[in-house]
Amino acid sequence: MCFPSALWRWKKTPRHASRSSTQAPPATPTASVWLKSPLWCYHCFIGAVMFLTFLGAVMVFSSSVISNISSGKSPWSQALTQGKFCLIGLVLCFGASRLKALAYRRCSGVILIIAWGFQLLTMSPLGVNYQGNTGWVNLGIFTMQPAEFMKLAVCLWMPLGVVIAQQRSTDKDHRPYAVPIIMLIICCALVMLGRDMGTDMVILIIGLIALLLGGMPKSWFGIMGAVVAVLAGVLVIQSPNRLARVLSAYTSCDTTQMQGTCYQSIHAKYALASGGFAGVGLGNSREKWNYLPEAHNDFIFAIIGEELGFVGAIVIIIMFVLIGWCLACIALQSKDRYTSIALVSIAVWIVGQAIINIMVVIGLLPVMGVPMPFVSAGGSSLIMCLTAAGVAISMMRQETQIASATNPLNS
Repeated sequence: MCFPSALWRWKKTPRHASRSSTQAPPATPTASVWLKSPLWCYHCFIGAVMFLTFLGAVMVFSSSVISNISSGKSPWSQALTQGKFCLIGLVLCFGASRLKALAYRRCSGVILIIAWGFQLLTMSPLGVNYQGNTGWVNLGIFTMQPAEFMKLAVCLWMPLGVVIAQQRSTDKDHRPYAVPIIMLIICCALVMLGRDMGTDMVILIIGLIALLLGGMPKSWFGIMGAVVAVLAGVLVIQSPNRLARVLSAYTSCDTTQMQGTCYQSIHAKYALASGGFAGVGLGNSREKWNYLPEAHNDFIFAIIGEELGFVGAIVIIIMFVLIGWCLACIALQSKDRYTSIALVSIAVWIVGQAIINIMVVIGLLPVMGVPMPFVSAGGSSLIMCLTAAGVAISMMRQETQIASATNPLNS
């Protein structure tokens, strides 16, 4: 008698009750949705920047300790200097992230003019020549590389220039794009006065991507590409040093070149090859024993590959991929055109420069003195990259989801 009574009670259960009891649980977000989440991208970007900065400080110490001892310096000297730059950069990063994104749009013109002024100082008695490039300025207390500040200025002003040009241009009249093109030419010309072709190439790429996103006619890119190719060829041919580096990158090196032009590139490959899969161990590099020049600076990726192996090199690449992915995802979801192009410009700067640095180390590009962002030794590069990260964080915080999650009033 118990079973029929129980069955009778089940049949009398209201319909809405049975529906609610059989409702499927809410679907969990898929991996693609999770990876495109603005809040995830925001925290992932900050994490990747902090990881690269910390790892860079460790690797600068590891790659410079032997050269410091051999030159009579403290083994900690380069590490302490890099730590000081990290601290300054992190303070500026935090300060830049606290400013409103609108402030960068309004002050971008002033920032660009200041960058021009700093770059012109390289042509004054304050300019410092290093390895054939006059790209540094000695201000007494410290030495800075104005071209690094120029990169940030281009990332902030070019988006504004192309947005205004896009608003003013018509189907038959594209002359408003002449203004951002001229401003980009001025920036590149000022940097080229110091003969720093590698940095100039990074600035040019940032500007061209901004123009592309800003809707400049495709036919104009063909003309600009031809002009840039001709100018680059002339600059390479007229400089014996540049020509030798280009030829050594794409031709086989003879015995004389192996001790000269090809020396740095060959020893970078030795370092990567000896690292294997897991590396020889942190601090155990052999190439840093004064075999590989600039081991703590432009060629630090070779030391990472030697000491941390293929695994360490891939981790570095993944961090830069995450930075580019996060900036691009939030840029695509941003409703503000200026913010969107500015975020992509910063991504092109950081990720593009990392790609160039890695390609130089593995021998796909000639040696051109482009440091790895956040990782290589050098105050100007590290400080300005961290400042650019702060600017990107400020612009990311405009997104509704990020703003609501990071607003202290909502916690």
